[in-house]
Amino acid sequence: MTASEADTIPGQRIAPFATGIVLPIAAIAAVMHSVASLFGGYWFDEVYMLAIGGHHLDWGSADQPPLAPSLAALSDAVAPGSLIALRMPAVLATACGVVVAGLIARELGCDRRAQGFTAAAQATGVWTTLFGHWLTPYTLEPVQWLLLIWLLIRWIRLRDDRLLLALGVVAGIAALTKFQVLLLCVVLVAAVAVVGPRELLRRRLLWVGAGIAALIATPTLVWQYAHGWPQLRMAPVVAGEAEALYGGRPGIAVQMIVFAGVVGAALVLYGLWRLLRDDELRDYRFVGVAFLLLFVVFVATAGRPYYLAGLYAPLAAAGALGLQRRRETGQKRRWLIWPAYVLSVALAVGVLILSVSIVRTDVGERIAQRTADAYYALPQAQRERTVVFGESYIVAAYLDGYSKRYGLPEAYSANRSYGYFPPPPADHDTVLYLGRDPGALRAFFADIRTVEDVGEDMHAYLLAGQRQSWDEIWPRVRTLTVS
Repeated sequence: MTASEADTIPGQRIAPFATGIVLPIAAIAAVMHSVASLFGGYWFDEVYMLAIGGHHLDWGSADQPPLAPSLAALSDAVAPGSLIALRMPAVLATACGVVVAGLIARELGCDRRAQGFTAAAQATGVWTTLFGHWLTPYTLEPVQWLLLIWLLIRWIRLRDDRLLLALGVVAGIAALTKFQVLLLCVVLVAAVAVVGPRELLRRRLLWVGAGIAALIATPTLVWQYAHGWPQLRMAPVVAGEAEALYGGRPGIAVQMIVFAGVVGAALVLYGLWRLLRDDELRDYRFVGVAFLLLFVVFVATAGRPYYLAGLYAPLAAAGALGLQRRRETGQKRRWLIWPAYVLSVALAVGVLILSVSIVRTDVGERIAQRTADAYYALPQAQRERTVVFGESYIVAAYLDGYSKRYGLPEAYSANRSYGYFPPPPADHDTVLYLGRDPGALRAFFADIRTVEDVGEDMHAYLLAGQRQSWDEIWPRVRTLTVS
């Protein structure tokens, strides 16, 4: 049975896709994020992707699967040094997320207007507008989760098992982006087992699709196994940063809803209520259950507030469908809806401007410039055996990101993925250390002196008189925690 045939079966007819509404919203979002891409310097996580992809591309790294670094490396190879080229995959992913949000709304039974409401909620979400133009794994992930949910919801309506094979492909690619999708899949299966439709779990092609996903993800999982599963050790690191970054678990809980935006948060909460109690949406109740389970898990483990960004649109679509049903029964509240969307758009524009201002004065470039001053002040003979070393992966990534501009050598660090890259060459026995304090490296060098103030409460330290080889030093100073 084809999708077009299913759409004409009594009881299964759905509204046409709102091309004239959803696509313009997605296009406006793409244009706005493309314009934002032109300003400022690197966001620290995207220059980190560029450093991993450009210098040490592999099937994995300590805290990143390979997809985002690979896209960064490809973009930089096509247009070296171009921010707009680097950020284009993120912009496209953000715009596609708006389109998929509209498709999910259509599958649930939304008319053209409700599809537009859902797409607009996705486009104006706080998280979408703040990070939608920076190439990072957490920018690419939401559209992948939305595709997974869309395929599941479409399967429920059509019972076309070929969709389950596509589901496996998307899940595998998502695992090459962030490992949270593995938890999503487990929770979705558990939710379906509890509230249905349990028929899904009896479909052979669902498990074939799971095998496809595992096959796609195998190389990066093998990399993690070979290196002692550093990704698993990131969980307590993330939890340890929660208090300073997000106000602890209460802050995370609030932000997980607030990041959906003004209209988005209202539709998400209303849609969750409808999914859990409305018989019309019984077959899709598992989405609401999965959202609640993941919300509890992420708050309990002090995860990042953006971990649920890929589940906003399905709940918003259920909320938009509820508004549609109220309109169909004469319970109109237009005077509430449109001002809310105006406020949501205004907030989105403000957040987008904020995101541009965050990187407009580029801290990273100033650090790289002052590091270059300290590096070239060294006598040439000493400079040729000097390692440029960042206290954190952020500092090292900035140095790598601007290395060509300021003639710096490849940067090293013992932090995060940098700690799993090869150590410095054996004949490099002097270190130009950029940070607040040389910390663990102090024990391995006889002479340490400050040579430059690089700003941001950091200095350049020159470490000489190396006491042990790098092969001995490296495993002892490696850390996943940012100083």
